[in-house]
Amino acid sequence: MRIEIKDLTFIYNQNTPFEKKALDNVSLDIADNEFLGLIGHTGSGKSTLIQHMNALLKPASGKILLDGADIHADKSLLKSVRRRVGLVFQYPEHQLFEMTVLEDVAFGPKNLGLGKDEARARAEKAVQSVGLPRDSWEKSPFELSGGQKRRAAIAGVLAMAPEVLILDEPTAGLDPRGRDEILGQIKEMREALGISVVLVSHSMEDVARLASRTVVMHEGKIAFSGPPAEVFERADELEAIGLAAPRVTYLMRALKSRGFDAPKGIFTVEAAGEYILEAGGWELETGN
Repeated sequence: MRIEIKDLTFIYNQNTPFEKKALDNVSLDIADNEFLGLIGHTGSGKSTLIQHMNALLKPASGKILLDGADIHADKSLLKSVRRRVGLVFQYPEHQLFEMTVLEDVAFGPKNLGLGKDEARARAEKAVQSVGLPRDSWEKSPFELSGGQKRRAAIAGVLAMAPEVLILDEPTAGLDPRGRDEILGQIKEMREALGISVVLVSHSMEDVARLASRTVVMHEGKIAFSGPPAEVFERADELEAIGLAAPRVTYLMRALKSRGFDAPKGIFTVEAAGEYILEAGGWELETGN
Protein backbone atom coordinates (compact mmCIF):
# COMPACT_ATOMS: atom_id res chain seq x y z
CA MET A 1 0.00 0.00 0.00
CA ARG A 2 1.25 3.46 -0.90
CA ILE A 3 0.94 6.44 1.45
CA GLU A 4 1.05 9.93 -0.07
CA ILE A 5 1.29 12.97 2.18
CA LYS A 6 0.64 16.19 0.28
CA ASP A 7 1.34 19.71 1.62
CA LEU A 8 0.47 18.67 5.18
CA THR A 9 0.24 21.39 7.82
CA PHE A 10 -0.88 20.86 11.41
CA ILE A 11 -1.25 23.43 14.20
CA TYR A 12 -1.70 22.59 17.87
CA ASN A 13 -4.06 24.87 19.89
CA GLN A 14 -5.02 26.74 16.75
CA ASN A 15 -6.48 30.23 17.27
CA THR A 16 -5.31 30.38 20.89
CA PRO A 17 -2.34 32.16 22.54
CA PHE A 18 -0.64 28.74 22.69
CA GLU A 19 -0.80 28.10 18.94
CA LYS A 20 2.13 26.09 17.60
CA LYS A 21 2.73 24.92 14.04
CA ALA A 22 3.96 21.33 14.38
CA LEU A 23 4.03 20.46 10.66
CA ASP A 24 4.69 22.98 7.91
CA ASN A 25 3.72 22.00 4.36
CA VAL A 26 5.17 18.48 4.54
CA SER A 27 5.03 16.22 1.47
CA LEU A 28 6.19 12.60 1.56
CA ASP A 29 5.51 9.38 -0.36
CA ILE A 30 5.96 5.95 1.23
CA ALA A 31 6.12 3.16 -1.32
CA ASP A 32 4.64 -0.30 -1.00
CA ASN A 33 6.91 -2.62 1.04
CA GLU A 34 9.32 0.21 1.91
CA PHE A 35 11.29 0.39 5.17
CA LEU A 36 11.40 4.08 6.06
CA GLY A 37 13.46 5.50 8.92
CA LEU A 38 12.18 8.77 10.38
CA ILE A 39 14.62 10.76 12.51
CA GLY A 40 14.69 14.20 14.07
CA HIS A 41 15.30 16.06 17.29
CA THR A 42 12.58 16.12 19.97
CA GLY A 43 9.88 18.50 18.78
CA SER A 44 10.77 18.15 15.10
CA GLY A 45 7.31 16.84 14.20
CA LYS A 46 7.97 13.09 13.88
CA SER A 47 5.22 11.89 16.22
CA THR A 48 2.72 14.41 14.87
CA LEU A 49 3.43 13.20 11.34
CA ILE A 50 2.93 9.51 12.07
CA GLN A 51 -0.33 10.19 13.93
CA HIS A 52 -1.65 11.71 10.71
CA MET A 53 -0.82 8.54 8.78
CA ASN A 54 -3.58 6.56 10.47
CA ALA A 55 -5.98 9.47 10.99
CA LEU A 56 -5.48 10.04 14.72
CA LEU A 57 -4.96 13.69 13.81
CA LYS A 58 -6.65 15.70 11.07
CA PRO A 59 -4.60 18.19 9.02
CA ALA A 60 -5.13 21.93 9.23
CA SER A 61 -4.45 21.77 5.50
CA GLY A 62 -3.16 19.20 3.03
CA LYS A 63 -4.10 15.56 2.42
CA ILE A 64 -3.09 12.01 3.31
CA LEU A 65 -3.86 9.43 0.63
CA LEU A 66 -3.88 5.64 0.94
CA ASP A 67 -3.60 4.09 -2.50
CA GLY A 68 -4.86 7.38 -3.91
CA ALA A 69 -7.88 7.78 -1.60
CA ASP A 70 -8.13 10.70 0.86
CA ILE A 71 -8.42 9.15 4.33
CA HIS A 72 -10.63 12.00 5.57
CA ALA A 73 -13.03 12.02 2.62
CA ASP A 74 -15.46 9.68 4.40
CA LYS A 75 -15.60 9.45 8.22
CA SER A 76 -17.12 5.97 8.01
CA LEU A 77 -13.83 4.68 6.57
CA LEU A 78 -11.62 5.82 9.48
CA LYS A 79 -11.86 2.45 11.23
CA SER A 80 -10.60 0.76 8.07
CA VAL A 81 -7.75 3.28 7.81
CA ARG A 82 -6.61 2.51 11.36
CA ARG A 83 -6.69 -1.20 10.65
CA ARG A 84 -4.67 -0.84 7.45
CA VAL A 85 -2.09 1.45 9.07
CA GLY A 86 -1.04 0.03 12.43
CA LEU A 87 0.60 2.40 14.90
CA VAL A 88 2.67 1.18 17.86
CA PHE A 89 3.35 3.98 20.33
CA GLN A 90 6.34 4.33 22.66
CA TYR A 91 6.15 1.89 25.61
CA PRO A 92 3.18 0.00 24.12
CA GLU A 93 3.46 -2.62 26.89
CA HIS A 94 1.73 -0.09 29.17
CA GLN A 95 -1.43 -0.86 27.19
CA LEU A 96 -1.38 -4.62 27.93
CA PHE A 97 -4.33 -5.57 30.10
CA GLU A 98 -5.78 -9.04 29.38
CA MET A 99 -5.26 -12.18 31.47
CA THR A 100 -3.03 -13.95 28.93
CA VAL A 101 -0.77 -12.92 26.07
CA LEU A 102 -3.01 -14.56 23.45
CA GLU A 103 -6.14 -12.94 24.84
CA ASP A 104 -4.46 -9.55 24.72
CA VAL A 105 -3.27 -10.00 21.14
CA ALA A 106 -6.72 -11.30 20.09
CA PHE A 107 -8.51 -8.24 21.53
CA GLY A 108 -8.11 -6.15 18.37
CA PRO A 109 -9.37 -8.79 15.93
CA LYS A 110 -12.40 -9.39 18.16
CA ASN A 111 -13.15 -5.67 18.00
CA LEU A 112 -13.09 -5.97 14.22
CA GLY A 113 -16.00 -8.41 14.56
CA LEU A 114 -14.06 -11.62 14.01
CA GLY A 115 -15.25 -14.79 15.73
CA LYS A 116 -13.41 -16.26 18.70
CA ASP A 117 -11.63 -18.97 16.68
CA GLU A 118 -10.54 -16.63 13.88
CA ALA A 119 -9.35 -14.01 16.37
CA ARG A 120 -7.30 -16.65 18.19
CA ALA A 121 -5.82 -17.88 14.90
CA ARG A 122 -4.80 -14.30 14.06
CA ALA A 123 -3.29 -13.91 17.53
CA GLU A 124 -1.27 -17.12 17.23
CA LYS A 125 0.09 -16.07 13.86
CA ALA A 126 1.01 -12.62 15.23
CA VAL A 127 2.86 -13.89 18.32
CA GLN A 128 4.76 -16.34 16.13
CA SER A 129 5.76 -13.53 13.75
CA VAL A 130 7.30 -11.52 16.61
CA GLY A 131 9.14 -14.55 17.98
CA LEU A 132 7.34 -15.09 21.28
CA PRO A 133 7.93 -18.68 22.48
CA ARG A 134 4.88 -20.92 22.71
CA ASP A 135 5.29 -21.41 26.46
CA SER A 136 4.60 -17.69 26.96
CA TRP A 137 1.29 -17.55 25.11
CA GLU A 138 -0.91 -18.52 28.06
CA LYS A 139 1.06 -16.51 30.61
CA SER A 140 -0.01 -13.17 31.95
CA PRO A 141 1.65 -10.49 29.80
CA PHE A 142 2.95 -8.95 33.04
CA GLU A 143 5.12 -12.04 33.66
CA LEU A 144 7.13 -11.39 30.49
CA SER A 145 10.48 -9.64 30.24
CA GLY A 146 10.59 -6.04 29.00
CA GLY A 147 11.54 -7.09 25.48
CA GLN A 148 8.86 -9.79 25.39
CA LYS A 149 6.19 -7.34 26.55
CA ARG A 150 7.20 -5.03 23.72
CA ARG A 151 6.89 -7.89 21.24
CA ALA A 152 3.47 -8.86 22.63
CA ALA A 153 2.26 -5.29 22.17
CA ILE A 154 3.55 -5.23 18.58
CA ALA A 155 1.81 -8.57 17.97
CA GLY A 156 -1.46 -6.97 19.09
CA VAL A 157 -1.18 -4.49 16.22
CA LEU A 158 -0.04 -7.14 13.73
CA ALA A 159 -3.10 -9.26 14.55
CA MET A 160 -5.18 -6.51 12.93
CA ALA A 161 -3.42 -7.43 9.64
CA PRO A 162 -2.10 -3.94 8.80
CA GLU A 163 -0.55 -3.18 5.43
CA VAL A 164 1.74 -0.58 7.01
CA LEU A 165 3.30 -0.82 10.47
CA ILE A 166 4.50 2.36 12.19
CA LEU A 167 6.80 1.95 15.18
CA ASP A 168 7.49 4.94 17.44
CA GLU A 169 10.79 4.34 19.29
CA PRO A 170 10.29 0.56 19.60
CA THR A 171 13.56 0.04 21.53
CA ALA A 172 13.06 2.86 24.07
CA GLY A 173 13.94 1.76 27.60
CA LEU A 174 15.19 -1.70 26.64
CA ASP A 175 18.56 -3.13 27.60
CA PRO A 176 21.02 -3.90 24.75
CA ARG A 177 19.90 -7.51 24.46
CA GLY A 178 16.21 -6.61 24.36
CA ARG A 179 16.96 -3.87 21.85
CA ASP A 180 18.79 -6.23 19.50
CA GLU A 181 16.04 -8.84 19.81
CA ILE A 182 13.31 -6.34 18.91
CA LEU A 183 15.23 -4.94 15.95
CA GLY A 184 16.05 -8.40 14.62
CA GLN A 185 12.42 -9.44 14.97
CA ILE A 186 11.18 -6.32 13.17
CA LYS A 187 13.53 -7.04 10.27
CA GLU A 188 12.46 -10.70 10.01
CA MET A 189 8.79 -9.82 10.43
CA ARG A 190 8.81 -7.27 7.63
CA GLU A 191 10.53 -9.69 5.26
CA ALA A 192 8.11 -12.50 6.13
CA LEU A 193 4.91 -10.44 5.96
CA GLY A 194 5.86 -8.14 3.08
CA ILE A 195 4.47 -5.03 4.74
CA SER A 196 5.75 -1.45 4.77
CA VAL A 197 7.42 -0.28 7.99
CA VAL A 198 7.98 3.25 9.27
CA LEU A 199 10.53 3.32 12.10
CA VAL A 200 10.75 6.44 14.25
CA SER A 201 13.95 6.43 16.26
CA HIS A 202 16.53 8.59 18.02
CA SER A 203 19.11 5.87 17.36
CA MET A 204 21.02 6.56 14.18
CA GLU A 205 22.53 3.06 14.43
CA ASP A 206 19.10 1.42 14.37
CA VAL A 207 17.97 3.41 11.34
CA ALA A 208 21.28 2.76 9.57
CA ARG A 209 20.92 -1.00 10.02
CA LEU A 210 17.31 -1.37 8.97
CA ALA A 211 15.94 1.44 6.81
CA SER A 212 16.11 1.54 3.03
CA ARG A 213 15.38 5.29 3.11
CA THR A 214 15.87 7.87 5.84
CA VAL A 215 13.84 11.05 6.29
CA VAL A 216 15.27 13.80 8.52
CA MET A 217 12.80 16.21 10.14
CA HIS A 218 13.56 19.60 11.63
CA GLU A 219 11.15 22.23 12.97
CA GLY A 220 8.11 20.67 11.35
CA LYS A 221 9.66 20.26 7.91
CA ILE A 222 11.61 17.59 6.02
CA ALA A 223 15.20 18.80 6.11
CA PHE A 224 16.46 16.15 3.68
CA SER A 225 16.04 12.49 2.85
CA GLY A 226 17.63 9.65 0.93
CA PRO A 227 19.33 6.27 1.35
CA PRO A 228 21.02 5.98 4.77
CA ALA A 229 24.47 5.97 3.14
CA GLU A 230 23.80 9.41 1.67
CA VAL A 231 22.04 10.89 4.70
CA PHE A 232 24.69 9.86 7.21
CA GLU A 233 27.50 11.21 5.06
CA ARG A 234 26.00 14.63 5.84
CA ALA A 235 27.14 14.47 9.45
CA ASP A 236 27.86 18.20 9.69
CA GLU A 237 24.31 19.05 8.60
CA LEU A 238 22.87 16.51 11.04
CA GLU A 239 24.89 18.01 13.88
CA ALA A 240 23.68 21.49 12.96
CA ILE A 241 20.08 20.42 13.71
CA GLY A 242 20.91 18.59 16.93
CA LEU A 243 21.43 15.08 15.55
CA ALA A 244 24.49 12.96 14.77
CA ALA A 245 25.58 10.31 12.32
CA PRO A 246 26.08 6.72 13.54
CA ARG A 247 29.26 6.44 15.61
CA VAL A 248 30.83 4.22 12.96
CA THR A 249 30.72 7.18 10.57
CA TYR A 250 33.05 9.12 12.85
CA LEU A 251 35.34 6.10 13.19
CA MET A 252 35.67 5.85 9.41
CA ARG A 253 36.41 9.58 9.19
CA ALA A 254 39.15 9.18 11.80
CA LEU A 255 40.70 6.27 9.86
CA LYS A 256 40.62 8.31 6.66
CA SER A 257 42.37 11.22 8.42
CA ARG A 258 45.12 8.79 9.41
CA GLY A 259 45.82 7.73 5.86
CA PHE A 260 43.50 4.77 5.42
CA ASP A 261 41.60 4.59 2.16
CA ALA A 262 38.27 4.33 3.98
CA PRO A 263 35.39 4.35 1.48
CA LYS A 264 32.23 6.37 1.91
CA GLY A 265 28.96 4.71 2.80
CA ILE A 266 30.13 2.62 5.76
CA PHE A 267 27.84 3.36 8.70
CA THR A 268 27.17 0.01 10.41
CA VAL A 269 29.39 -1.97 12.77
CA GLU A 270 29.24 -5.00 10.49
CA ALA A 271 30.41 -3.10 7.41
CA ALA A 272 33.15 -1.35 9.39
CA GLY A 273 34.36 -4.68 10.76
CA GLU A 274 34.62 -6.14 7.26
CA TYR A 275 36.56 -3.13 6.01
CA ILE A 276 39.00 -3.13 8.94
CA LEU A 277 39.67 -6.84 8.53
CA GLU A 278 40.32 -6.42 4.81
CA ALA A 279 42.44 -3.29 5.30
CA GLY A 280 44.58 -5.08 7.84
CA GLY A 281 44.95 -8.18 5.70
CA TRP A 282 43.41 -10.34 8.43
CA GLU A 283 41.04 -13.24 8.02
CA LEU A 284 38.08 -13.86 10.27
CA GLU A 285 37.92 -17.44 11.47
CA THR A 286 34.37 -18.72 11.36
CA GLY A 287 35.02 -22.32 12.30
CA ASN A 288 33.73 -23.58 8.94
